[in-house]
Amino acid sequence: MVEHHRAPETPEAEPDGMGRRRFLGFLVAAPTLAVAAQVGGAAVDAPEADAAIPSLPQPADLFDLGDLQNLAAAPTSGLISVQVNADGTAAFALPRAEVGQGMTTAAAMMIAEEMDLPLEKITVTLADARPELLMNQLTGGSNSVRSMYTAIRTVAAIARERMVATAASQWGVPASQLRVDDGIVSHANGKRAHYGSLARAAAASQTTTVTAKLKDRSQFKVLGTPRNRIDALEAVTGRKQFTLDLDVPDAKPTMVARPPTINGTPKAVLNAAEVKAMPGVTDIAPITYGVAVRAETFGQCIDAIRALKVTWGKGTVDGESDETVYKKLKAATLPMVVPGLLTKSIDAEFTFAFASNSPLETGSAIADVRKDRAEIWSCLKVPIVAQEEIAAKIGLPQSAVKVHVTTGGGSFGRHLFHDAALEAAEASKKMGKPVKLMWSRTDDFRQGRTHPMSVSRVRATYALGNVVSFEQRHTSVQTEFSHGLGEMITSTAAKLPIAGNLSFAESIFELSQSSPYNFGVTTQLLNEIPLKFNTGSMRNIYSPNVVTAEELVVDQLAAKMGKDPVQFRREFLKDERLRATLERAVQVGEWGKKLPAGMAQGIALHSEYRGAVAVLIEIDCRPETVNRKVREGVTGPRVTRALVVVDPGFAINPRGLEAQMIGGLNDGIATCLTSSLHIKDGMPLEGSWDNYFYTREWNTPLETKVVIMPDTSSNPCGAGELAVAPAFAATACAYARAVGKMPTTFPINHGTISFEPIPLSPSTPASPTDGLDHAF
Repeated sequence: MVEHHRAPETPEAEPDGMGRRRFLGFLVAAPTLAVAAQVGGAAVDAPEADAAIPSLPQPADLFDLGDLQNLAAAPTSGLISVQVNADGTAAFALPRAEVGQGMTTAAAMMIAEEMDLPLEKITVTLADARPELLMNQLTGGSNSVRSMYTAIRTVAAIARERMVATAASQWGVPASQLRVDDGIVSHANGKRAHYGSLARAAAASQTTTVTAKLKDRSQFKVLGTPRNRIDALEAVTGRKQFTLDLDVPDAKPTMVARPPTINGTPKAVLNAAEVKAMPGVTDIAPITYGVAVRAETFGQCIDAIRALKVTWGKGTVDGESDETVYKKLKAATLPMVVPGLLTKSIDAEFTFAFASNSPLETGSAIADVRKDRAEIWSCLKVPIVAQEEIAAKIGLPQSAVKVHVTTGGGSFGRHLFHDAALEAAEASKKMGKPVKLMWSRTDDFRQGRTHPMSVSRVRATYALGNVVSFEQRHTSVQTEFSHGLGEMITSTAAKLPIAGNLSFAESIFELSQSSPYNFGVTTQLLNEIPLKFNTGSMRNIYSPNVVTAEELVVDQLAAKMGKDPVQFRREFLKDERLRATLERAVQVGEWGKKLPAGMAQGIALHSEYRGAVAVLIEIDCRPETVNRKVREGVTGPRVTRALVVVDPGFAINPRGLEAQMIGGLNDGIATCLTSSLHIKDGMPLEGSWDNYFYTREWNTPLETKVVIMPDTSSNPCGAGELAVAPAFAATACAYARAVGKMPTTFPINHGTISFEPIPLSPSTPASPTDGLDHAF
């Protein structure tokens, strides 16, 4: 269920400076009308503090990760364009990835709004890798809508104005006398023309600078209204095309035999000729981290992988386990500064296990590498970096490598890395043939990307009813940022509001983490240990673990001061938008209602990406629930009711926003209660979704509600990851209240292993015999 409360229309009140200013763009030389935009970043004011012991603004309050991405993208934003076709439709090649978050729908809505064109007449495709876009072709950090909002609207508005001006010139009437409805320009004298009939005349023979006014929100008919996804019908009817659905001539199924350790390398293939003689097998080739097998079917690839005998070299984390990593994290924890000699203090330590970064769609790519050129198809969030590295790997200039971005079946940040595409290119070059490469599910869980294990220590001092200091020391296995965010930081370093010689990870941490409370002297610091696990920026990066540790301590502070958790938060919050979401959550979620023993409510708040969210959870920890029996499953506590109250600034598509909030909610519940990787001898024991207990049917909330707050901005905030951290934290807080003890290890069932691990060798399990008993 979703509630969407729109604010009263106030055309003159534009808190983010959009207003009726004119925006710069270009008419691009083309046969029919083509328009590009040039936009810059928006200024952000620091919040004001009004508690007894106010906290100074943290870097992310002044300039966050999204601001960094906007700043890095701005110089090339003029290179995106919308094309008006002779049939009256509009086409837009989106320089972002679509991985189920609904970005193509949001882009189509922006174009439809500013062009006064029906949504069904707009086609949004995914742009190929375009090196000239530099930092403007990276999908991540909940920034796609936030960074593209003004640019896309500008090109659409220019296109509309150009159509009107062309019609006015042809008819000899003032442009002010014309109106546009559903892509048809008309005049009171009865003359009418659809966009298609004007497209050629409106086209520019040379690139020209122009400006356009964007609509006020009071004029919106599309933006801000609930819309179905433009690809919904194709998705539910099975017609939506993903990488492996593409038909590239002679690109045959290819899979990789992998080592029994992370990043091990093949030293020798002992029975290559024997395996190559197996039914359907066409080629075998060692690649950097495995042995690629090409065959007529994927089943034949699996059979070949299981028959291969390979001598493997060492991996990068051989011998590591949960226990060894934990000891290294503890030893690397930065010291606290405030001693707490004249105050009371709370000290707490929280451990967060490794988590899988696997989306539902396994890693996949198609590659056709020739002597002088190459063509790649794959879901890529940073296609320019992929293009660069593929070109280097196969020994071609970057200009000779064409990279097509395909729609992805989920991501969780996984597609920031292009492992499958790089492997496909390497295999295709060595085999001299096109390949359609697929990772197995076990590949994804064991050799794919993980959210790193971390330890978060918190010390909060308090006296006389106030919190005097709040220190958090977050220690993590290193997160890899080789996918483009690191390069963004390098290119904009002089403009960052953080001091010192910080690493990429520390910079991203400081630009994303900010306590929402006035807790006096507040410091949140990161330290990472250089273990070479395959890590990545999983959804919400550091925030889920950092916020959960903080919110659990907030509840402890409330208890020490004899205050209700909600009342305590009211008194110390420094953000009025968060305060509003809190009050709405308390009202709708019936905070404080009586529940049976063993059940409890928990609440948590989070502000990131210039958005604000409150999550209220009800959890059932009664023995009859915790001890439910599910075949080959882990049950434990169950979240029975969940409420998400979100202030996204401006909700472009409330229906899409609701879906994002529900997705983030279930991510948070999973990582709190059931989902983790167990590391033994340098490898995860988990080898499939059967082993990895993401939120299942028996653990999803019986009732879920999303409330969208009235607009507080003229711009959308980032929302794709916004609900993950507070959902995790609220679930943890509810659990603590239900059992009467604060949890310190996550997920809470990490100590339970209810499955028999899939063998490490061969690396891919046998194909299911009936399609029902096994689903690896």
